[in-house]
Amino acid sequence: MKTLLKPKALKKGDRLAAVSLSWGGAGLFRQRYEQGKRQFEQAFGVQIVEMPHTLDTPEEIYAHPENRLSDWMMALKDPEIKGILTCIGGDDTIRLLRHMTPDHFDTIRQNPKVFLGMSDTTANHLMCFKAGVSSFYSASLLFGYAENGGILDYMIQNTRQTLFESKPIGVLPENRDGFITEHVDWAQNRLRKRHPALPWRFIGGTQLARGRLIGGCFDMFADIMSGTLIYPDLEAFEGSILFLETSEDMVPPAIFGYWMRNLGARGILERINGLLFARPGTDFAPHEQEKEQAWIDHFPDFDDMILKILKEYGRLDLPVVTHMDFGHTVPQLVLPYGAMAEIAPSQRQVCILESGVA
Repeated sequence: MKTLLKPKALKKGDRLAAVSLSWGGAGLFRQRYEQGKRQFEQAFGVQIVEMPHTLDTPEEIYAHPENRLSDWMMALKDPEIKGILTCIGGDDTIRLLRHMTPDHFDTIRQNPKVFLGMSDTTANHLMCFKAGVSSFYSASLLFGYAENGGILDYMIQNTRQTLFESKPIGVLPENRDGFITEHVDWAQNRLRKRHPALPWRFIGGTQLARGRLIGGCFDMFADIMSGTLIYPDLEAFEGSILFLETSEDMVPPAIFGYWMRNLGARGILERINGLLFARPGTDFAPHEQEKEQAWIDHFPDFDDMILKILKEYGRLDLPVVTHMDFGHTVPQLVLPYGAMAEIAPSQRQVCILESGVA
């Protein structure tokens, strides 16, 4: 994998831009946006500002992908803005690609800045990757950082360590405080219930593995596939550690297996050094408690499917960690693209061996 440019570390007092690059949820749920903005500012001592179209309605956001792209480029070019937070994911970021020219990729490369987001924002991360700049797979402003009751300490500590400190990130901590899947109306301001913490599962190979991080939302990888301008070539996966998570669409284990087999067919599984999977995402409503428990009981099926596909492609030697905290459940870690990581199965540790920022 090519070496990526690292953005400069954030510091207190910095101005960060909030952008809506996919769905217009920030304009629709203004209270939720303001809550996430306030909590992020208070936790990290920064100032968040809006771009011209950040708070447009979902209809306006959908109708004008060129405006979303313009907001992103404006934030990159503004020397007063030191980082960029996406408000929320969605299903529409890929349409920005039709409006992108070589000049847009040059703008990303010439202005390396902290860029945060998850889910559909995978497309933006791969745009940054093509431009040769590291970005950060993380919670978004409305999902994760806007959690009722405040940002979870687990996330505050990891975000500060990854984005505000230029020393090696080190061992990623396992979440001991439980995880949140319950969906609530964003107009409500009540705490969501937590499930008891589940340990990360180390399956597959037992040997220590190192590689540079690349990945994102598996749904998006299936959406863009190779052939689009931003899908990484095989060389990008050589010796890498691939991290993947699934969206709240709750892909069944069988479909998940098809996607895994696709990685094998493309020659990706034979090139990577390790795999990291987040806890499967969920879209269950609060009243569907029995279904939610059934979903949790279904977790082993995903692990079994992973091992089945790895066996098909002769990669049972590959170290794999599942049920990690960087997906569509809360809390979420921050993962820097291109950073050298290590999986140590015997120690049950995942470590990032370098800093995420310069």
